[in-house]
Order: sequence, then structure tokens, then C-alpha cells
Amino acid sequence: MDFWVQFSAQSQAKERVFRAAQYACTLLGYTLQKNGASADFLTRIKQLEAHMSLGRKLFRLGNSADALESAKRAIHLSDVVLRFCITVSNLNRAMYFACDNILWAGKSGLLPHMDQDKWSQRSFRYYFFALILNLSRDAYEIRLLMEREACGKRPKGSETRHALRADSSLQQLVLRLKVQLHLLVHVLRSNPPLLVDVVKNACDIFIPLDKLGLYKTNPGFVGLCGLTSSILSILTIVHPWLKLKP
Repeated sequence: MDFWVQFSAQSQAKERVFRAAQYACTLLGYTLQKNGASADFLTRIKQLEAHMSLGRKLFRLGNSADALESAKRAIHLSDVVLRFCITVSNLNRAMYFACDNILWAGKSGLLPHMDQDKWSQRSFRYYFFALILNLSRDAYEIRLLMEREACGKRPKGSETRHALRADSSLQQLVLRLKVQLHLLVHVLRSNPPLLVDVVKNACDIFIPLDKLGLYKTNPGFVGLCGLTSSILSILTIVHPWLKLKP
């Protein structure tokens, strides 16, 4: 198990670079198609995208073990919500990587009679569930930080409370929304790892939504989202302090 975890850590940066290149090809192909590029050139772009995708699957061969180890560590977290979100997310990631490994075997010719569409849909389903839990964890972290920030500033907000009592219901609602928005912006600006994680997960979730047919967009939008999240992932590898800790 330790060997596979080390192997996964070593190949993660390369996989992120391949992922960025894959989605850059997706975005480039869509843009060129809209601008009337030749069919031969578009075919080459799609072939390069397919090669990048297959290469990524090879780099992810040990990631199931890494996800299971992360799930085992998360079980011991004291916060119940974080324990649930992180543990179940990592279990879904482990299943996603397992399905992805089987899909790689099919695309590489090791399992020629495998139903690739079925396994692709299955892997994206696990990926979608993992991202839902990641975003839930982000929302919970934001709520905790906003409550802590609000408690810290409560003595200074007596004038605001008096204004809320005096104003109409609509004005109270608008003022509360402004206060909450200010707190949200302050919390995210003060916590770059949380901001990076929120943006990365928000971009990533459009990929399984599109692939599963839950919210169809277009290859250009999917490529942009995938490229953005890949660049953010590379940043967390280059600058580990940007990675959100449990």
C-alpha cells in the first residue's frame, strides 16, 4: 500500500500537466471549429486530446490506494461534518479511480470487449458524488469561518443591529445580505487555500454534469473549466500551502 501511495504522489504532478494539456486541446478544438478550421487539423487536435486522456489514466493507476489512505486518516477527524464529507468523498474518489483503471484497460486493448460507455458513465458518477461532497465541505468551512468572523466583530456591530430594528423588513433583508456578502468576501480573501479549493471544485463539477447529461454545456466551456481547475491543482503542488488541509 505504501509503495502505491508514493507512486501516486510522484505521478500526480505529471498527471495534472497532462490534464491541463488535454482540456487545453478540448478548448482549442472547439474554438478552431467555431472559426472554421480544416477537418484534418481538428482531427489531429482530437487525437492529441485522446492521447493525453489515455496517458492520464496510466498516471492514475495507483490513486485508488492513495484515496483509501486519505479516507482512513479522515475517519479520525473530531468534527463530524468534516469527517463525513472527507471520508465519503475519498471513498468515491477511490471508486472513481478504480473504474478509470478498468476503462484504461479497455482503451489500451487489454479488455477489448469491455463496454467503455458504461464504465465511463460509472466513473463520472463517482467523480460527481466526490465533488458534491467536496463542495459541501467547502460550504461548511466557509460557514464556520463566517460565524467566527461575525462573533469577533459583534461588539462593533451595535449600530447595525439598531438600524436593523428601525428599518423596514426589506431594508433589513438587504442589509443582512450585504453584511453576509462582506463576510464571505473577507473570509475567502483571508483564506487562499479555501478560495482555491472552492473555485477548483466549482469548475470541476461542470465536467461530470456535462458527461452525465445532467447539465449539458459545450466542449469549449468544459475545456475552459477543466483547464482552469488543472492550473489551480498545479499551483497547489508547486505551492503546498495553497492546498486545503483537513
